[in-house]
Amino acid sequence: MSETFRWCFIGTGKLANIVAKELENKGGHLVVSVYSRRYEKAVEFAQKHNAKAYEDVREAIRDTQVDGVYVVTPHNAHYEYVKMAIEEGKPALCEKAFTTDAKQAEELFDLAEKKGVYIAEAMWTWFSPVANQVKKWLDEGAYGKILSVKANYHLDVRNYAPRLTDPKLAGGMLLDSGVYPITYLYRLFGKPTKVVCRDYEIENGVDMKEEVDLTFENGKTYTASVSMLDNKGLEYIEIVGDKASTKILFAHAANKAVLKKGFLKREVFKGSTSYKTEFDAVAKEIKEGLKTSRLVPAEATLDIMRIMDECRKQMDLVYPFEKA
Repeated sequence: MSETFRWCFIGTGKLANIVAKELENKGGHLVVSVYSRRYEKAVEFAQKHNAKAYEDVREAIRDTQVDGVYVVTPHNAHYEYVKMAIEEGKPALCEKAFTTDAKQAEELFDLAEKKGVYIAEAMWTWFSPVANQVKKWLDEGAYGKILSVKANYHLDVRNYAPRLTDPKLAGGMLLDSGVYPITYLYRLFGKPTKVVCRDYEIENGVDMKEEVDLTFENGKTYTASVSMLDNKGLEYIEIVGDKASTKILFAHAANKAVLKKGFLKREVFKGSTSYKTEFDAVAKEIKEGLKTSRLVPAEATLDIMRIMDECRKQMDLVYPFEKA
């Protein structure tokens, strides 16, 4: 394996282009192989990033230069492509939400373990130094007694990409954006003992908004409030304790957190939350021979999928490809 980590990109949409550009600009990684269901899109992407386009996805994965596979397609295709990567013996990093349901995720982790292949969820909040510092403050008792916690993700992203409002592509707020505050709360407080999904709105087969109440072992219930219908409050995590507080705007991608201990006393932490940080960590783990990520434990990915399964069950949200 070369010092520069070489990737096969499966998917050539908006996020794929953002990630590829950042990796190229910051070094250490190369896109060498590309696949898209529409071959002309693969060719366009490959030309832009000096890679090779393939009409056959398995050929793209098998490319002898490929060290790892990055799956960055709509959610409904994650399972299919990660499974192919595992079958071909190639490590896989798959965008969130990892799959459309927990059963698919369980099957992939079981297959990866059987084949001895590394797989991980590309939930960059887990790789974020800022998010991990907030967790450290919490574990050290810096906040004192927790008085309130708010997790908000209200961003009108309906026009960001067509997949977000397409039920055939497992669109909707929960899997695409709700996964962020749910993951953040899980990261801070562990696996919830109870999940309640309420005040939801389904439109044309996708969830446009919901309130997800998570009750934890400490008996406290904290809510992930998510919506693509408005921008009320935007995205933030707020923790208020009797000793200190923190409010982080755009929490999933934050580069700074401030621990406010009083009127003038504060502690500032800075750290880069970026795709480069995520890809560097994954490449290092793969080179070390790990089969699952230290930073994104398999059980965490599975627990998050189970939480979202329960939310979908309560909303009676079934995607067209799941119907008999």
